[in-house]
Amino acid sequence: MVDHTVKSFDSEISQLRGLVAEMGGLAEVAIHDAIDALVRHDEDLAERVVAADARLDALEAEVDRLAIRTIALRAPMANDLRDVIAALKISGVLERIGDYAKNIAKRVNDMEGRSKVEPLTLVPAMADIAQGMVRDVLNAYGSRDAMLAVEVIRRDEKLDQFYNTLFRSLLTHMMENPATITSAAQLLFVARNLERIGDHATNVAEMVYYAATGEYCSERDAREETP
Repeated sequence: MVDHTVKSFDSEISQLRGLVAEMGGLAEVAIHDAIDALVRHDEDLAERVVAADARLDALEAEVDRLAIRTIALRAPMANDLRDVIAALKISGVLERIGDYAKNIAKRVNDMEGRSKVEPLTLVPAMADIAQGMVRDVLNAYGSRDAMLAVEVIRRDEKLDQFYNTLFRSLLTHMMENPATITSAAQLLFVARNLERIGDHATNVAEMVYYAATGEYCSERDAREETP
């Protein structure tokens, strides 16, 4: 990080990045625990995931306050301004990812006859992709790694394909096993939440790329770039 005349400015930037990193870690754990609770039908773990979301909300509010204060008092420019704006936007996205994990956890109590819903076995694999995207995009943010951000953007296509496969599998399962329609429908919502987590991780990756390079990189641009 480039040194500033006002050393407290460096401290504020570092604090912002630390808060975002903490939010990312919490969001990643929330995804893992929500899926674990779903697969094992662990209602206690599901409740802990729901309760833990309050910490993400509090951290987002803290990022908002610090970012606004930094902009107002320091009037950052160029790279510094991109850093502050990126932290502000990314914290909002991570809060939404936490909400999706919370929504998955809330489905645990609604699952009936889960052992009979065979596509449930596909959900952890889909969750691994989404969780990996969140983990890697936070690593890209921490190291200002534009190329890792591009790789995360590319990976969203794989998650979308997984979602489409799971969606078709669940529809077929519901038609062949009408008694499991309620549980299968809940899994459709879970799969959709995981797909949205991937979309949000992609959004963060685009912000990371911009913060690191000063240029925009859309999902389409990432696919067109040479490996």
